[in-house]
This record gives sequence, C-alpha cells and structure tokens, in this order.
Amino acid sequence: MSDVNADRLAKIYVKIREKRLALEKQVQELQDQQELVAREILDICKEQGTMTMRTEHGTISRRTNTRYWTSDWESMHKFILDHQMPELLEKRVSQSTMKQLLDENPDMMPPGMNVDSKYAVTIRRSTSGS
Repeated sequence: MSDVNADRLAKIYVKIREKRLALEKQVQELQDQQELVAREILDICKEQGTMTMRTEHGTISRRTNTRYWTSDWESMHKFILDHQMPELLEKRVSQSTMKQLLDENPDMMPPGMNVDSKYAVTIRRSTSGS
C-alpha cells in the first residue's frame, strides 16, 4: 500500500517540479525583457543628461550601483589582516568548510554556532513513467 502512495506522490512531485521549472523559465524571459527595456531607458536618460524623468506611467530614476569583488583572495585576506578591517567581510559561515571542520573534529564546535539539519527528498524522473 505504501509503495502505491509513494509512486503516486513521486509522480505528483515530478509534475510540480516540471511546472516550477517552466514558470522559472517564464520569469527569466520576463526579466530579460525588462532588462532590455531598462537599458533603453538608461540610454534615453544618458542622451538627455538627466538622473530623473517624469512620465505618465511613473518617475524614472537613474542611479549608480557599484559592486566590489576580488580576484585575489590571498592578497585581500592579507590586506584585511594588515589593516585590521574584518568589517570588509560579510558575516556568514562557509557551509562546506564548517561541515568539513566538524566532520573531522566533532569536539571543535565554535561558541555560538547553530546547526540545523533536516532530511530532504530527491526524485529522479523514471524513464518508464509518465
């Protein structure tokens, strides 16, 4: 009896996953179209030399987004240590490194470290099922 239920649930799970993937593809297509429109708007703002523009459908604001990254983590790490500036890093724990540390040293749990483990399900589509 549980095999029948598991088979039915696996079928439902696969259908839901496929529907989600189709929706994600649609969302990506919409984001791509929106990006094209945004580039055109940026070109218009640049041509007119303006940072804001009022239209019938909304106010357009042009702003500068700046991202910083390093291609040399060894030098960046040295810079941070040399200048005592740990605030240059974001506060998050490397999941894979922490897992490896605790797998190899179960008694080395850092103070304040929280752990949450839960089971997950993976279903691969059967080639014979529909």
